[in-house]
Amino acid sequence: MADLPAAILFDLDDTIIEAYSRPRLAWAAVVGEFTQRLGDTPPDAIVAAITTAANAFWGRDQAWHRIWRQRLREAREQIVESGFAQLAADGYAVPPVAVQHALSHRFSRYREENLKLFPDAHATIDALKARGVKLALITNGPTEQQRDKVIRFALTERFDHIQIEGEHGFGKPEERAYRHALATLDVGPDQAWMVGDNLEWEVIAPQKLGIHSIWYDPHGDGLPAGHAAKPDRIIRSLKELLD
Repeated sequence: MADLPAAILFDLDDTIIEAYSRPRLAWAAVVGEFTQRLGDTPPDAIVAAITTAANAFWGRDQAWHRIWRQRLREAREQIVESGFAQLAADGYAVPPVAVQHALSHRFSRYREENLKLFPDAHATIDALKARGVKLALITNGPTEQQRDKVIRFALTERFDHIQIEGEHGFGKPEERAYRHALATLDVGPDQAWMVGDNLEWEVIAPQKLGIHSIWYDPHGDGLPAGHAAKPDRIIRSLKELLD
């Protein structure tokens, strides 16, 4: 039996629910649905242009990220427009903006339709709670979207504290996001673990506060070459928290 901490802070998307990983596969599926509306441009080229645009869009500074993750619909419209603008510059014929936006909106719906709970999530959370571990759920994003996920996947009663960025006005990797959760649970950083899939938000930032950080790598991708993050532990399934 593992020596469990007084509290564990969990990420939501791609930690408890499988949500937004593998974006290229999701874009490929949606582009496939739109084949007849996108002209003669090869689908692979469209997917590559959009994913490149998305990486550039979300790769900007934290202030930019914080603004646009509250406005995902508009962000995805801009990303798709940017991808098709590059295709046009490369000499491809591109569809009207209305079709581009329809594609971006379908991507959002596709993501929501394909959300699913990781198989061992409920059982692991329930086992931790039964053993007296205090549990907090810390998620970035808009209130309605994230609260709907919490309800949809029966998480409300499973956590002692649920902290949604849109409701609180701050989110990861801001220091107060972690400190607020710890204060609410009445524990210190050295008494807590942080579990999540994002190396910046769930490893580097909480480690600076003295929180034991566990990186969730469900697909076994391994740490990116040269990345600065050094997780205290890496797990492939949530039930490993109990091993």
